[in-house]
Amino acid sequence: MRRATDDSPLARGLLIAVALLFLTAVLVLPIAVIFYEALEKGMRVFFAAVTDEMALAAIRLTLLTAAIVVPVNTLFGVAAAWAITRFSFRGKDVLITIIDLPFAVSPVISGMIFVLLFGAQGLLGPWVLRHDIKIIFAVPGIVIATMFVTFPFVARELIAFMQAQGREDEEAALTLGATGWQMFRKVTLPNIKWGLLYGVILCNARTMGEFGAVSVVSGHIRGVTNTVPLHVEILYNEYAFAAAFSVASLLLLLALVTLALKRVLEWRTRGQRKARR
Repeated sequence: MRRATDDSPLARGLLIAVALLFLTAVLVLPIAVIFYEALEKGMRVFFAAVTDEMALAAIRLTLLTAAIVVPVNTLFGVAAAWAITRFSFRGKDVLITIIDLPFAVSPVISGMIFVLLFGAQGLLGPWVLRHDIKIIFAVPGIVIATMFVTFPFVARELIAFMQAQGREDEEAALTLGATGWQMFRKVTLPNIKWGLLYGVILCNARTMGEFGAVSVVSGHIRGVTNTVPLHVEILYNEYAFAAAFSVASLLLLLALVTLALKRVLEWRTRGQRKARR
């Protein structure tokens, strides 16, 4: 019987060539252009751009946002995945739909939601002003908007991972007398560690690269509320192309490292699943 994979060498070659041409046009060339533009005027210009006071402030804010958002989303993701995959309760489908909501909503719209909620004319705006709490056009707004956009990543990865694993190991641990915490720490957590790291890496990459929602709530205050993507936009709009591409290359390096780690974790996850079989 002829299989679908038994195509002629010519057909396979054409398909591979089309795929490579497409990837070269939309991925390889843009990456090469970014690094070329960043380094075209030499390393002195590059280091001057990435060590500029405003650039360092943007980097610090981006790292601060990631340091807050990623752990919170990780805790939420573990709790949500545990509840959805290990318990039956009314409203489970609604919870899954809510978790998927940021995937369906534009980041810009997500930012607008928080402006309408916490802005001066928003639903909670008067209360926020009375208590002198700064959310919009301040760091808390950036953190909240980023958290909303990125909270599905860990949860969604773990839900699929834990559903594929099943409950056998955990039920065996409970049968042997383990407490709920002992079961989680010694059975569940080791079993999901690669899926958890995978979700954390994706969440961190999206957090550091988020633009749309942060752009709406930040106010673009240089040195105060500009993250790295917003700083790149300002430099580019000011025709400081070398500096813009230099700072953008930092995000690109982060993306490449994320891709490499993602690939390693995918390989480890497949190996773990094969070992379980």
